[in-house]
Amino acid sequence: MNITVEKIRPENFRRFGKVIGYPDKRQQPQGRNLFRIVVRERQPFGWRIAYLVVRDKSINRLEQHRDTFESFEPVKGKSLLYVSDAREKEAIRCFLLDRPVVLKKGVWHGIVTAARDSEIKISENANVRSLYWRLGNGLVLTSSPGTSKAARRQTR
Repeated sequence: MNITVEKIRPENFRRFGKVIGYPDKRQQPQGRNLFRIVVRERQPFGWRIAYLVVRDKSINRLEQHRDTFESFEPVKGKSLLYVSDAREKEAIRCFLLDRPVVLKKGVWHGIVTAARDSEIKISENANVRSLYWRLGNGLVLTSSPGTSKAARRQTR
């Protein structure tokens, strides 16, 4: 199974969540701050901020949190974010995590590094229940992301 590594854009990531940023900021008046709420949780859950050092180069499971949004904000290195909105291998997509995103509740996800290691800031509800989906032999990097050619991922 081959999975092309995609660059994150609001339109191709919409099924899984939102890109954290300010769209069309160049069209806004200059000289003043811009503020945008990306996601609002209506329930009073509390939240936590975590720091993840990613060293895995392959992935053998995806996880899902049905009750929380989850942000992935790259700090250092290159990471690949696997996501799926269905528990089907054919539905898995892979994105180069080169900008911050927030996943919708219930999106299957997993992350690997495309470097020696990478670092990610994560924000989510204070209490997180996780479900796991074992993928078998896992997804293994077969070429480097960020090149002019489409990078590929493959299952063993």
